[in-house]
Amino acid sequence: MENLLIRATSKTPEVEFLNGGKIKIQGRSIPEDANLFFDHLQAWVFQYCLDPSMQTIVDIELEYMNSASAKSLLQILSELTNITEHGKKLTVNWYYESGDDDMVERGEYFENILKFKFNYLES
Repeated sequence: MENLLIRATSKTPEVEFLNGGKIKIQGRSIPEDANLFFDHLQAWVFQYCLDPSMQTIVDIELEYMNSASAKSLLQILSELTNITEHGKKLTVNWYYESGDDDMVERGEYFENILKFKFNYLES
């Protein structure tokens, strides 16, 4: 399985999905067609979850995301949380800018839905 690397644009985040267990999404996520952008990411995560590393670290460092991006990101995180049922370790680091209560609340909402504890890190 190949790594998935996508450079950031003004509307899409930088993506660094490494098959060794390091997954990062960073930047701004307001793609015109969220399904088009995130379908590829979801397919990669699905394949990764078939044989994940013993430890997977997910870094979410989004300064802003629209609702379509949030829905797609939630689906990706949901798939990843399933690996813990098979004895694999998952860490989700949720980065937010100082004073960005909206992004913290979004992380807490995801955490509540997924029933999985995130680490919150101020950047």
